[in-house]
Amino acid sequence: MSASSTAEALHEPWRSLRRQREGTSFGTWVFLGSEVMMFGGLILVYTVNRALHPDAFTAGGRETSLVYGTVNTAVLLTSSLTMAVGSEAARAGLRRLALRTLLATVALGCAFFAVKGFEYNEDIARGMIPGPGFPMEEPAAQIFWALYWIMTALHALHLTVGIGLVSTFTYQYWKLERPHQSPAFEGTALYWHLVDIIWIFLYPLFYLMGRS
Repeated sequence: MSASSTAEALHEPWRSLRRQREGTSFGTWVFLGSEVMMFGGLILVYTVNRALHPDAFTAGGRETSLVYGTVNTAVLLTSSLTMAVGSEAARAGLRRLALRTLLATVALGCAFFAVKGFEYNEDIARGMIPGPGFPMEEPAAQIFWALYWIMTALHALHLTVGIGLVSTFTYQYWKLERPHQSPAFEGTALYWHLVDIIWIFLYPLFYLMGRS
């Protein structure tokens, strides 16, 4: 790495790229840990309520769309693969491969939203929103659906942030600003993988439990 490229990657208040990487890596893991704790708390709420209302949660789970949920799971697993290939390609200086796989990651993230939009539209059309007019007889099924909306929407918000970050670094890489030298690029890759992992936990909770 040349002195000029090191200077471009180094930011205040850091005096060396090594310390900057260590600091950014530590901050990234602290942030990711806080995200795990937040979703872990929500999963705990789900688990407790499922234990209290097993029949209602089973009935609620049967009303989600297994097709949409499975398609989106495949989409995110593929995006995790393209993100891994893209980050490694960028690190190895394989610019064309990195650009293609990072763009594919963004496209797959957008595809997730397209599928989720169709799913949400069907859920709303069937009245699966907790409150007056909720179509299911089991009162506790509203708890299941409240958690469904909260947790999937929160996941979608995190995915939106991930798409924005990956898009930014893809643009910078296209402009030859070499974002793979930035510790933030590694943090972005880790963040994307975390968002995918969170969905892997949500998928069985909302799409498989009621069908087991």
